[in-house]
Amino acid sequence: MNISLEYFILRIPVVLFALTIHECAHGWVAYRLGDRTAFDAGRITMNPITHLDPFGTLMLLFGPFGWAKPVPVDSRYFKNQRQGILLVSAAGPVSNILLALLFGYTFRFSEIFYPGMPPHGYLANFFRLAIYINAGIAFFNLLPIPPLDGSKIVLSVLPDSVIPDYLRMTRYIPPIFLSLLILEWVVHRPVLSLVINPLFMPFYQFILHLINWRF
Repeated sequence: MNISLEYFILRIPVVLFALTIHECAHGWVAYRLGDRTAFDAGRITMNPITHLDPFGTLMLLFGPFGWAKPVPVDSRYFKNQRQGILLVSAAGPVSNILLALLFGYTFRFSEIFYPGMPPHGYLANFFRLAIYINAGIAFFNLLPIPPLDGSKIVLSVLPDSVIPDYLRMTRYIPPIFLSLLILEWVVHRPVLSLVINPLFMPFYQFILHLINWRF
């Protein structure tokens, strides 16, 4: 997608809403499991400013990927720590998948009940962007790279004996990943996307398949 003024303006509310729902989902599930840390910190809120990480938001607005400020979670409050970490970590990406489907179904049915809607008008482009960005945030956070949600999901299901090896093997990935992300943003060349896109596109196409599935 090429960055244009229209695309950038439409992207702002989509990004803010997607990140807010993502972080609220983490905090809400943790709260339901007995951890009040996010609640007491005021992080279970629809105020996007509370959740924004300045650099991560800029990356998402102008670059290929981005992130929000992590919600604080204290797994000691969970009755079953592994299960709690798994559910809290999965809540964010799952919320974005559900948002992508919600926007997709709304777009699909709006085309049925409003056949005169311009196929490339502002509303249609907004829906397409909302689907794409929510799918992207979900996929990005599911990557098994610390400190992304995917790594916490992996840690919650790995045997204790394997966890030290996993942490040792992945400890150098975050700085390399971040460096490639910044490099792609600065030089405007698909450095990281060459690796990520072949994995992301099947995920994105599957979500589109679910949206267009005939009931």
